Amino acid sequence: MTDSANLTWRPEINPWLIAAAMILPTFMVALDTSVANVALPYIAGSLSSSVDEATWVLTSYLVANAIILPISGWLSQVLGRKRFLIISMVIFTFASFLSGAAVNLSMLIIARVIQGASGGALLPISQAVLLESFPQEKRGEAMAIYALGVIVAPVIGPTMGGWITDSYSWRWVFYINLPVCIFAILLTRLFIQDPPHMRGRIPKAVDYIGFALMAVGLSALQVMLDRGERADWFAANWVWLAAIGSAVCLVGFVIRELSCRAPIVELRVLTDRNFAVGFVLAIVYGFILYGTLVMLPLFLEDLMGYTALNTGLAITPRGIGALISVTLAGRYLKKIDGRIVLVGGFTLLATALFFLSRIDLQISIFSVVWPNMLMGFAVGTVFVIFTTLTVSTLPNEMIGTATGLYNLMRGMGGSVGIAVLTTFLSRNAQLHQAAMVSHFTPYTSAFQQTLGKITQLICFRGYPAGAREKAYLGIYRTLVAQSTVCAFLDNWRMLAYLALSCIPVALLFKKARHGKSSL
Repeated sequence: MTDSANLTWRPEINPWLIAAAMILPTFMVALDTSVANVALPYIAGSLSSSVDEATWVLTSYLVANAIILPISGWLSQVLGRKRFLIISMVIFTFASFLSGAAVNLSMLIIARVIQGASGGALLPISQAVLLESFPQEKRGEAMAIYALGVIVAPVIGPTMGGWITDSYSWRWVFYINLPVCIFAILLTRLFIQDPPHMRGRIPKAVDYIGFALMAVGLSALQVMLDRGERADWFAANWVWLAAIGSAVCLVGFVIRELSCRAPIVELRVLTDRNFAVGFVLAIVYGFILYGTLVMLPLFLEDLMGYTALNTGLAITPRGIGALISVTLAGRYLKKIDGRIVLVGGFTLLATALFFLSRIDLQISIFSVVWPNMLMGFAVGTVFVIFTTLTVSTLPNEMIGTATGLYNLMRGMGGSVGIAVLTTFLSRNAQLHQAAMVSHFTPYTSAFQQTLGKITQLICFRGYPAGAREKAYLGIYRTLVAQSTVCAFLDNWRMLAYLALSCIPVALLFKKARHGKSSL
């Protein structure tokens, strides 16, 4: 079949049926990145381990996910896309069952590694299938469907995980995957077809050296980002070793792939201008997306005293906003220049973050709900448009490699964002506390008046013994809470400025060209 036929190929099945088949695995894989977070204390208690040890349940999933993402395009070429999808879904389903049935922490971690590897393959391949199944002018709508899984699932994950764990058992956090995945396998067998450029291809030789360099480099980097903050970063020798080892392996990997005749990851895809711009934006977008998903629950639970359920209810409007925007964003590209929509999306995102940077401990839940909904609307719009523009100028045979690298960069951006924001939170809280203490000493009249009022209040409530010491403790707790609030506000302002910095980068995209659709 000619190259021209490859470019114009469309599946015999209605693409909306293909979209229905692909949204299920995408949603489940994205959900599993966050659904187990709230269940960690229950997992640790059930399997007789510490909470710190149980965090490997999350880390192992992310590491395996990162390793498989960039080579998913190569694996689909070797095995065939449809066969690779089905194999990955079967493995993901089996790993989900093993995770739920784990009798000890080691078994659970091994199962999560398998689950992360198989799930990491599903995300980019599902995206590639959607992009190739729809014509150019319909790709925005295809990415809107994909965004439902990638954006909405992590938002509702903690709430769903908390409800399942409280109502049933943490094991059902994993068992719930089974019926959904089995149904997705059946739909894939019925509706998915391999495109012409993947039929009858001779598998390339395996670049074992390149794969080893990539696996070690990404594993070391992911572990360092995920656990470095607990070890006070470079105060620990293992963090230095992980950073150096990761840098050496990844540089070696790039050199190897650029010089190898049969690279396992085709890095030359970065010579495409739109993909290079999207590659950079994916890192920053992941930083903002996952960073805000971590910061807001911490603020609501640790400082505002919200329960897990109330926190979930406060964050859920973000998913609602994203749901509204992704249903509209796919249609924007037909009528409006996508770059203009991106400018508006990043401006809305920065606006929502600036509003969050003005909240305090006296706020009502509404003060969190509406900026959250605005943020969800913005991230949904941005995701659909810039994902579509990123691959708009690539030939179909390059889309599999491109989606793997794109998803990797978004995930790594999220890991970097979480690591940076949690570190800044603890460090800036200490700096703000030191600054506040210098203006609030026992020798100032304001301090003496406050101390006297609190002491009288404690005595009035019938606890005169040690009232003064309790008053000091109350003042200190207020000081810590206020300094921590200031640190959260610093992080949200930083994220807002980061969103604004994406605007000039987004303008570097070439405008997508649309042809006539037969749909």
